[in-house]
Amino acid sequence: MSRKQRIFELIDANRAKENSWAQWIDFLIMSLIVLSVLGIILESFAGVQQQLGGVLRGFEIFTILVFTLEYLLRIWTADLKFPHLSPHLARIKFVTSTIGLIDLIAILPFYLPFFLKFDLRFIRLLRIVRLLRIFKLNRYTSALNMVARVFYEKRIELGITFMVTCILLLLSSALMYNLENESQPEAFPNIIATFWWAIATLTTVGYGDVYPITGMGKFMGGIIALLGVGLVALPTGIISAGFIEKVEGKESPDRGPESSEQVRYCPYCGERLPH
Repeated sequence: MSRKQRIFELIDANRAKENSWAQWIDFLIMSLIVLSVLGIILESFAGVQQQLGGVLRGFEIFTILVFTLEYLLRIWTADLKFPHLSPHLARIKFVTSTIGLIDLIAILPFYLPFFLKFDLRFIRLLRIVRLLRIFKLNRYTSALNMVARVFYEKRIELGITFMVTCILLLLSSALMYNLENESQPEAFPNIIATFWWAIATLTTVGYGDVYPITGMGKFMGGIIALLGVGLVALPTGIISAGFIEKVEGKESPDRGPESSEQVRYCPYCGERLPH
């Protein structure tokens, strides 16, 4: 077995059940992800920053070095992950994949300030972006993988729901602007500003900082609020149905015309395996 093959089996999450060393490496990476996110949270406390700022900074550098090494090794062994592609195309496929982009985002905020000059506000934004490294756990946990698959499989239904939401927001904002602008020009100055009220109402949040005062405005506001209840239920029902389908698919592998023979599923990705 070549060195590249050995490294690939150590860092590939799908091989963790077959290799005890790979299990330890997975555990190390997951621990570093959780601890690094915890460190980012602790940095927001002024007292902790004053007392443990150096320790947190040192740990951040250590985790970045580990994540960088992991990222480079995954690029190097990408041709083993995608054996049907040439080495060059395999590396491009990994770098541009969702998990590859997440790996890049996990380390990029640390290196950018060394090459480009940013103002303080953008540097703070980069620090917040570091929290996205929590999505690296998606590689190691089946629960997050199931969430991602449900959203992907229901993307068309969720897209339709998003379009309906945008249409309702636009209509609600335009309607409420015309009903309330004369009475409350400061609260409903234009349709775009009225979007804040429409979003708070349709999502059933109802902050109460902006509200209609005319009779017709209150009446239409009540109807829009009721529509919001159903609007919130739509994506919830779609996602819930997707989870139920996934759970039933794992618990009941016998389906349809194949009920007489067992249908096998991949333990890593959940896809149906050929007979």
